[in-house]
Amino acid sequence: MEIMDFSWYAKTVNGVFEALSTRKSGLNEQEAEERQIKFGLNKLPQSKTDSTLIIFLRQFQSPLIYILFIASLIVFFMREFIDASIILVTLFFNAIVGTIQEGKARDTLTALKKFSETETKVLRNGEEAVIPDYEVVPGDIVILEEGDKVPADARIINSHNITVDESALTGESVPVHKFAEALKKENLETSEQNNMVFKGTSIVAGNGEAVVVSTGVSTVLGEISREISVIDTEIPLKANIRYLTRAIIIAVFTICGSIFFLGLYFGNSVRQMFATVVSLAVSIVPEGLPIVMTLVLATGVWRMSKRNALVKKLQAVEALGQAKVIAVDKTGTLTKNEVVLQKLYVNSKVFSVSGDGYEPFGEVFLQDELIDPKRHHDLMLAGKIGAYGTNDGIVFDDESKQWQAIGDPTESAISTFAQKLGFNNDDVLDKDSFRLSEIPFDYKNKFHAAVNKIKDEVFTTVIGAPEVILEQSDKIWHDGRNIELTKQKREELEAVFTQMSKEGLRVLAFAQMPDAPEHIQKKDVGKLSFVGYYGLKDALRPEVFESVRQAQVAGVRVVMITGDHILTAEAIAREAGIFHDGEKVLTGEEINSLSEDELSDILEGVSVFARVTPEHKLKIVRAYQKLGLTIAMTGDGVNDAPSLVAADLGIAMGKIGTEVAKEASDIVLLDDNFKSIISAIEEGRNIYKTIKKVILYLFSTNMGEVFTITGALLLGLPLPVLAAQIVWLNLVTDGFLDVALAMEPKEDDLLERNFVHPKKYLLDNLTIFRMFVMAAPMTLGSIYLFNMFYQIDLIKAWTVSLTVLAMFQWFNAWNCRHERKSIFQTNLFSNKFLVGATIIVVVLQLLAIYNPILEQILNTTPLSLSDWLLIIPVAFSIIIVEEIRKFFQRRFA
Repeated sequence: MEIMDFSWYAKTVNGVFEALSTRKSGLNEQEAEERQIKFGLNKLPQSKTDSTLIIFLRQFQSPLIYILFIASLIVFFMREFIDASIILVTLFFNAIVGTIQEGKARDTLTALKKFSETETKVLRNGEEAVIPDYEVVPGDIVILEEGDKVPADARIINSHNITVDESALTGESVPVHKFAEALKKENLETSEQNNMVFKGTSIVAGNGEAVVVSTGVSTVLGEISREISVIDTEIPLKANIRYLTRAIIIAVFTICGSIFFLGLYFGNSVRQMFATVVSLAVSIVPEGLPIVMTLVLATGVWRMSKRNALVKKLQAVEALGQAKVIAVDKTGTLTKNEVVLQKLYVNSKVFSVSGDGYEPFGEVFLQDELIDPKRHHDLMLAGKIGAYGTNDGIVFDDESKQWQAIGDPTESAISTFAQKLGFNNDDVLDKDSFRLSEIPFDYKNKFHAAVNKIKDEVFTTVIGAPEVILEQSDKIWHDGRNIELTKQKREELEAVFTQMSKEGLRVLAFAQMPDAPEHIQKKDVGKLSFVGYYGLKDALRPEVFESVRQAQVAGVRVVMITGDHILTAEAIAREAGIFHDGEKVLTGEEINSLSEDELSDILEGVSVFARVTPEHKLKIVRAYQKLGLTIAMTGDGVNDAPSLVAADLGIAMGKIGTEVAKEASDIVLLDDNFKSIISAIEEGRNIYKTIKKVILYLFSTNMGEVFTITGALLLGLPLPVLAAQIVWLNLVTDGFLDVALAMEPKEDDLLERNFVHPKKYLLDNLTIFRMFVMAAPMTLGSIYLFNMFYQIDLIKAWTVSLTVLAMFQWFNAWNCRHERKSIFQTNLFSNKFLVGATIIVVVLQLLAIYNPILEQILNTTPLSLSDWLLIIPVAFSIIIVEEIRKFFQRRFA
């Protein structure tokens, strides 16, 4: 038997049997074994978990690290063994910190996975057998019951009110009723194939049988997994570092080559110039940057973990700070994935119902005023119909400490509403009444009828689609009486239904049937007395509106992506603050008709995407990226996985998220709290700001050293600093101050303004300008003092140059704390690490000048008080220059 790509939904049951060479009684054992050999196990490919060694080695996968390794080798061959060791220890420490953090994320994610293997009932040799779901093969007849996970893609052959929760696969929050009849339409989307069930979905109500048509990687879920494997997206920070490294390499070769030949031209020896340019190369390369970045990222990850956000890779958290667009999945991300009855129309009145999820507690309001339900007979009738007209209810789960739905979520929501009014299903139905007969809901009838005996009264309820209930109604309940349903009243009811739908509510009508027989059949349903409408909704998470507002204030555009219908999508997005008047809702059908370029052109005016498939989500992500925008994508379902991988940053829900979504993401929100995304944006921006401060400090001081040496050579002076002194400045002085600067407290206004992040080099124009502003006084001051001393005492001149450059670096670290605020406007002691590091480097510099051993190594000599009185004002000039720049920036910004 060869399985081809059939449109299984279009075939009759017998046609499916014939194509799969199977029968209603199922396969025999020999056939099952042969098919398992041919098609393989019903499993998806498992991604290999990286070992600790692999994670450790991955920390060295950076061009910047390669440059530093080369620098350490050159320094080693120059017989500067201590300096070479310092560089190597720095690199290994950086790798260890990164390994510990990523290892923790790996272990936490592993703990989140559910390792329990599910079992499936199948027919083998005409008899029921329970087998592991990975042994299911094409042609197997599977028995589906309420609560079961669907083991493979299968065609329904027999349905008794089967209702399936497909939200994890299609994004639609409303469970789908399934049937066995063939569908005649062509090219149906997965969400429209109502005679098919798919691997990874759940049976929430009913029972029946289905024939397996695809297993493993051939399922819809398998195709998504395969799609994920070929998507390659780089975290933005990684690309930024790569671009910056290229710039550093070009700068090193250009500057060092120029200075080497310039030095030879002015009469310096080859050996001396080689040692100088190698030391200068080591100076230009920011050895401290990798460890500082790791510390900054690790600190950010630690802070995010305190907010229940698991960051799988260190660099991912900074990426969210760059985000210009957050594409949020509606079901489970903006909403709770819990159906709640929020509005009720009865007796020409509209009641609002409060409450959280399936908790049987809440209040009822009429025209925004709290009421006592028992004083409103029309409201109590709606509750009574809800209590007697449903089969499924709610239960309190001791483990999760939450109320949960049993069976169909819609019926559970109606039952919850009834309990809020004082109806308890167990008491009412078990003690005071019993069910005489019922007609279950199916896709043809579109209603559920129930006949109950309450003492001596027969009470018949009908709940279903509004258009069906209205069509079958000839009366309407009004003030305790059944009166004629006039044409005018019917039009009024249709208008109410339309209005409730526009509000994003899923509307069900409910009615009584006064003269129903005790044993009701489909043909008996008619001559109903219309009572009212239930308005249900997948409730918005309470934190969403404020979080969306904060994102928008921060300059981040939030768009909603959902599989729901356009009216529902627009209403939820409006409630969440995502959709505003004048903006557009784009449907999956419209996306199909657009090329990626055409889609990119209209994205600016679109805030909601409705009726979308996984393929559409991927196309949307790529269209935003085509505009050069950094996009973060949230999701919890299998259908979200490809777009989670393709987005610059994928964010999965930890509680309700599928394992596929968690694997595909970069960050997992352990508490499913949308507010954590805003916290992560703030943290990401803080990380970028901190990295920028460190880069500014390192590059400006390095530029100061380079310009000092270049300027001295151009003026015909000897080298103002020696090779060993350059290494001292770069590894000792910088080494403490850059790490301390990395611990700078978070700025207050990170979410209060639009955030500009350079696309490539991590450096904006202001930062580059500040580098030159800071390097200028360092260059002029150092050359000025060196020129004063070198003809009198060359060793003293070198000591003065070394000391003034070191002191410039001390003051410059404090300059870099804020780009707008004066150093005197900040709390000088808020960064205790910087205070401590400054004290340490001052002490080390004094040792370099006054300790005999270090004097010999660094070619220094003790300085007098008069020397210090010259050096300190010159070095302090860097503070004065930067304060003047900040003043003008504040004045004219």
